[in-house]
Amino acid sequence: MNMEDMVLISVDDHIVEPPTMFDRHSPKSLAAETPQYVMDKDGNASWWWESENKRAANNGLNAVVGRPREEYGMEPMNTQQMRLGAWEPKAHNDDMNVAGVLTSVQFPTYPGFDGSWFWTAKDKKNAERVVSAYNDWHIDEWCGPFPGRYIPTAILPLWSMEATIAEMKRLVKKGCRSATYPANPAMKGLLPSVHDDYWEPMWKLCHEENFVLNCHIGTGQSPAHASMQSPISAWITAMPMAIGADAADLLHLSALQRYSNLKFSLSEGGIGWVPYMLERCDFTYKHHGAWVRCDWGGKLPSEVFREHFLTCFIDDKFGCMNYKSIGEDIISYELDYPHSDCTWPHVPEELWDNLKDLPDPIIDKITHKNAMRFFGVDPIAQLGGRANCTIGALRAKAVDVDTSTKSMDGKDARKMGDPNKPVTSADVLVTMGERRT
Repeated sequence: MNMEDMVLISVDDHIVEPPTMFDRHSPKSLAAETPQYVMDKDGNASWWWESENKRAANNGLNAVVGRPREEYGMEPMNTQQMRLGAWEPKAHNDDMNVAGVLTSVQFPTYPGFDGSWFWTAKDKKNAERVVSAYNDWHIDEWCGPFPGRYIPTAILPLWSMEATIAEMKRLVKKGCRSATYPANPAMKGLLPSVHDDYWEPMWKLCHEENFVLNCHIGTGQSPAHASMQSPISAWITAMPMAIGADAADLLHLSALQRYSNLKFSLSEGGIGWVPYMLERCDFTYKHHGAWVRCDWGGKLPSEVFREHFLTCFIDDKFGCMNYKSIGEDIISYELDYPHSDCTWPHVPEELWDNLKDLPDPIIDKITHKNAMRFFGVDPIAQLGGRANCTIGALRAKAVDVDTSTKSMDGKDARKMGDPNKPVTSADVLVTMGERRT
């Protein structure tokens, strides 16, 4: 297989919501009850929810794609300081073509990757309305104009199981069978543990409707900053592997024994750590099973994991080389556009360096077939066959797209901290605090 012949699906990308997202989905009379995009005199943008006195201050959330790497880490303050593809649907689709990405799962930005910004709303009924409006925008305006190019992925009003089930059923009727879900819902102290009976109706509906739950890093365990003097790259290095603790907890979910079609996609966690976690799970079962009393339905924990979970990577040569130890049917790709880890616009070249020595059938599984099976979609058939869906075919549509690196103007291009020393955790946290005030 040649690099240009691959078909590529990304199971983790991100939307920066445009200022107009609610214009068609919430009446003007409810402006105070609906989040609004606002900008202060210094150009700092945020989403302001007047009736809740609630603000999501950091609109950019690492939307640094297209900038010089020297400027990474300084979040753009408003959409005008980002690459257009971060927040405008047509430009985003053009950037997907540049990357050779056929189909994508998209996580939200200002609501949090799991929609948790809405969990603390005081007016829960209005929050349910806003969540539904958000989902309608995502499905109808962001995904709708580009058939086959997205796997619509919603947010859910998880504070109410009744509202969650109602919204999931509504989403299924709209053709959406994918939603974000916290990797550990108990982490913020606002929702019950996954082991609580509260979630049983949701597990059952996911099983019945082939509904996938997408668990992003940072929505459960996150690595602690080792110290405020530690280089921030130490924290960045540890971040993907933090989802291992969440994955182990989800793997112990008893509902997996009752619902064979309950599925979790572990987003942005990498794959190189998976073989040891599975080995450790099996050892724990054999060595400690007599007293911990966990029921695996006559299977090894590693077998259960491979039946219910999907993993993904951006760049993980070790993991790809050891695909047999992970499970060739549970590995997928993620681009992470427009965040700082994404390799846009050189996505195929960087990915090919991970895959070029693997057998063609394994490359196909990792690049698209596993994702298609897991999410129950077939964009290749929808778009007229593989010849229309390869990296080469998509890039041919993007020859006029400007992919040049562009520096930000003015004060936002400044460096963090002392330019003669590594950027520390303190430098980043202080800068984030400045942006929020």
